[in-house]
Amino acid sequence: MTDPSLREAWEAEARNWVAWARRPGHDSYWRFHRDRFLTLLPPPDGPMLDVGCGEGRLPRDLKARGYDVIGVDGSATLIEHAREADPHGDYRVVDAAELPLADASVRLVTAFMSLHDIDDMPAAVREIARVLPPGGQLCAAIVHPMNSAGSFSQYAPDAPFVIRDSYFATRRYADAVERDGLSMTFTSHHRPLEAYFNALGAVGLFVERLMEVGDSTAPAGDRWQRIPLFLDFRAVKQR
Repeated sequence: MTDPSLREAWEAEARNWVAWARRPGHDSYWRFHRDRFLTLLPPPDGPMLDVGCGEGRLPRDLKARGYDVIGVDGSATLIEHAREADPHGDYRVVDAAELPLADASVRLVTAFMSLHDIDDMPAAVREIARVLPPGGQLCAAIVHPMNSAGSFSQYAPDAPFVIRDSYFATRRYADAVERDGLSMTFTSHHRPLEAYFNALGAVGLFVERLMEVGDSTAPAGDRWQRIPLFLDFRAVKQR
């Protein structure tokens, strides 16, 4: 029996994700990640696209800041919840490798914590480049490849970080997490940093800003202040 696709895995966890994502202050989005990511974005300028919008928390935050957002996701259940929370929003069930937008139709695409959850990441990046005009921007956040390559040996602040498998090999992984009465299994692909940059460069998207994000709420010297959790970047279409 083959594993379900990442898209199917996220559909299976959709209701768990809605509960997880919507509890204010529960995860990194609320505590330290969202506001850092938003510093990458240019001011609102016409319609924009959010790839992997999930249950819509980022589009809702973007709309509150004046952006005109189209949200797309592969999970029908997550899109259903996005529409319920924002009845006047534009949310669509879409394969990221086949975006339903015309060429050069949006000047901004966001992909917040979604590219590593997409089965065919290079195809999704090609589609993102297609819908951007020259000068258009992709602002994205991913699990840092250093993070997904290994794990800490224990929970102690000074625990060593261990990479047992090859950093360079693309592989599927699943993290089952329970916290504060909520449970969620995150199913993703580990890919080396080179895989993302190759996909971007192949379609004329060049990174102009990059941030490595640790847990700024943790005590000084804590393990997630020594190893980055996330990688945020802004890429501009050159051709």
